[in-house]
Amino acid sequence: MDRKAARPSFASDNVVPAAPEILQALVAANQGVEDSYGADRHTRRLTALAWELFETDLAIFPVATGTAANALALATLVPPFGAVYCHEAAHIMTDECGAPEFYTGGAKLIGLPTPDGKLRPGQLAAPLGHAAAMGVHHVRPAAISVTQASEWGTVYRPDEVAALAEVARAHGLRLHMDGARFANAVAHLSCSPAEASWRAGVDVLSLGATKNGAMAAEAVLFFDPALAAGFESRRKRAGHLWSKLRFLSSQLVAYLEGGLWLRHAAHANAMAARLALGLRRIAGCSLVQPVEANEVFAALPTPTVERLEAEGFGFHRWTAPPGVDGTVIRLVTSFAATAAEVDELLLAAAGEEVAARG
Repeated sequence: MDRKAARPSFASDNVVPAAPEILQALVAANQGVEDSYGADRHTRRLTALAWELFETDLAIFPVATGTAANALALATLVPPFGAVYCHEAAHIMTDECGAPEFYTGGAKLIGLPTPDGKLRPGQLAAPLGHAAAMGVHHVRPAAISVTQASEWGTVYRPDEVAALAEVARAHGLRLHMDGARFANAVAHLSCSPAEASWRAGVDVLSLGATKNGAMAAEAVLFFDPALAAGFESRRKRAGHLWSKLRFLSSQLVAYLEGGLWLRHAAHANAMAARLALGLRRIAGCSLVQPVEANEVFAALPTPTVERLEAEGFGFHRWTAPPGVDGTVIRLVTSFAATAAEVDELLLAAAGEEVAARG
């Protein structure tokens, strides 16, 4: 057996297979005839389930990708001459190939820096004040977008979201949440989905499922259905309205029904915590951020990182924050990660570190 090929990958939670429960739901949905374009029983069930889970009469729209969810949600909230305030490392800022700008018709993303990936209410005062002073010459503030869990693996508490929502309300903005790892955040917070979203002031949630077991399924949730005006046409125009929508909706029903999404997320979080605990015990290794979801950012001696890469372990090198020594890597656990895989990486890292010392 190729030793390198057999090593576990922590490169992303996108690299693992779809969950068996999701595949079973797809097989079940593949029986018989169903109405198209969302008029099927699976999509109706998804709406009822979302109402129950989030404890409000929301509007929910399945789409196939997180980029589509974010871009179409923001396009519904933000005019072409609008501004979206987000973290400088936000997925919409760095990883969506200009999709938010494209689908909004030209809105501007304004990235703000923080060391942990989470926006602070106070840092919005200056850019909002500048926009007000410039008037028609500046893009008009329209939305704040936060990522939950953040791109640095940190989690917004409901009170932190509420503080940002207060700023948004004071300036007539909407609050969008990129919830690609919303399940991991809710599992960490041990609160209800409602408390982590609309009760804290979120207007629109891009609810992720693909990173947590779905084959390809996300959803956009408008907690005030009136805000969804025009979204259906935008989704259709963008080519994201599936004719056989039951195959998206059935994934999301299986994901949410019975708590599968939170069980998967809790397991992924637990594997990240196990990984973080082991890395802390290795001399020369330090954690760059608190481990609150399923991402671990660690600084290791460069020879250790190179040895792990040569062994075939999957992970990504990351830009080191100021003042951090060593090589920073990102390790992502998933619902499919096992304790044995985590321990295999830890043993390899520790062994290489011991060898380097001695």
